Amino acid sequence: MDLSDRRADYQKGTLDLKDLAVCPFAQFQEWYAAAEDCELEEPNAFCLATADLSGQPATRIVLLKDFSEKGLVFYTNYESRKAGDIEMNPQVSANFLWLPLQRQVNIAGRVERISKAESLKYFLSRPLASQLGAWTSPQSKVISSRQILETKWEQMKAKYAAGKIPLPDHWGGYRIVPIRFEFWQGRSSRLHDRFVYHCAKEGNWRVERLAP
Repeated sequence: MDLSDRRADYQKGTLDLKDLAVCPFAQFQEWYAAAEDCELEEPNAFCLATADLSGQPATRIVLLKDFSEKGLVFYTNYESRKAGDIEMNPQVSANFLWLPLQRQVNIAGRVERISKAESLKYFLSRPLASQLGAWTSPQSKVISSRQILETKWEQMKAKYAAGKIPLPDHWGGYRIVPIRFEFWQGRSSRLHDRFVYHCAKEGNWRVERLAP
């Protein structure tokens, strides 16, 4: 399939140093709010990149569930492939792509587990079906058929029919603690605006413009 003629000229915005917040967390919050205002489907979806000890990378889409100057929080099965990579190599990258705004944000940092109390609070806020799903799926493991999932689902549904669903030991949150942010605004002729924030020391960030 030849896609060489498929292209778009980005003309929806510009980005200059004077437009940027001093703190990258504030800049991210501003851009995230703009993405929400566009009524994008799941603007909190991002591509999470991990790598195992051999250096083999893997990517998948996950959902941002909390954001502050502490970092970016997402939830997963602690026995999944992504969790296995993180346990071996906690260095990750995250990419948010908001095409209607012709923007993306790239974030690099180190991952840490959040507390069990934080995970429990979020778990109890989920729909019951999602809580059961955390008990049902052996994420990233090979299964012979979908019937295995459906049977396990019915078993979990019956098991917890009479009471609250507990937090699984194998499920919880991770926080990405950023050391680098890059804000990318599409521009015409592929001369995009790119600015990177480097964490110079705690609480201080250095900003540089990058060539597109």
